[in-house]
Amino acid sequence: MPLKVVVGAGATGIPTALLLAEAGHRVRLVSRRGRGPDHPGVEAVGADATDAAALTEIARGAQTLYNCAMPPYDRWPALWPPLAGSLLAAAEQTGADYVMVGNVYGYGPVDGPMTEDLPLVATTAKGRVRARMWQDAKAANEAGRVRATEVRAHDFLGPGAVSYYSLTVQPAVLAGQDATFFPADLDAPHSWTYTLDTARAAVAAGESETSWGRAWHVPSTSDASLRRLTEILAEAAGTKPSLAAMTDEQFAALAAADPMVAEVAEMLYMVRRPAVLDSTETRRLLGVAPTPLADVVAEIVATASTPAPR
Repeated sequence: MPLKVVVGAGATGIPTALLLAEAGHRVRLVSRRGRGPDHPGVEAVGADATDAAALTEIARGAQTLYNCAMPPYDRWPALWPPLAGSLLAAAEQTGADYVMVGNVYGYGPVDGPMTEDLPLVATTAKGRVRARMWQDAKAANEAGRVRATEVRAHDFLGPGAVSYYSLTVQPAVLAGQDATFFPADLDAPHSWTYTLDTARAAVAAGESETSWGRAWHVPSTSDASLRRLTEILAEAAGTKPSLAAMTDEQFAALAAADPMVAEVAEMLYMVRRPAVLDSTETRRLLGVAPTPLADVVAEIVATASTPAPR
């Protein structure tokens, strides 16, 4: 059975590991705490993935290395470069194919649907970090040192998802409370990515000979506006909250008191204008289709209603 190594045991790393294990692969799931799902095909390994030598040994003999890691949001410029560098080095040293799970920050503000051939002209610190990660991997691919691809998602939905929406509006809606979001156009179309669809796209990209040297967009579960998504979620949860957007002044006051919120400021352009992801190529060439929004919302509601294990 081929060995697959997945780095990151979060909302995309765990489902990626499970999909690979269920397909019959041996899987090593690497995280600092060494946690993982209870599955006979998944071996959870505790390690610091910024240690290139240690990661290379863990990935020795692997067919594919998946980067599903996610450093703390407020420390991307400091933490992503050494982590991404270690992953790329491990792939080169072991000969493993390299699949990155990324996002659309690297494009910067875009007029119209985002396609994979857009230039990476990020205007923010976090966007430039993501762009550089792919540029380094693509350069290694073009030089023949590794086969690399990137799967790019938009804002996440689903159990365990971490996004502006899932951290702010979603808990309030499920609790039947009025919700407030960051300064945004609440009626602009916005692409939403189901976490499991990201894992499915990553696995498909890693198994396809058409993948290498290019990026892919995860098919979106919906392009619903913030307001419409909230209405759909509220209906499924049986609640009737209202949704409002903060003023710039309210956001500035909140950001001054919360460093994590302050990190959102440079990315507000993504919710102040239409932000739609085109995934035509992924659907056509990788055969990945999105999970219907109704199914995703039902899972969110069911998961929120299930008591956590003690």
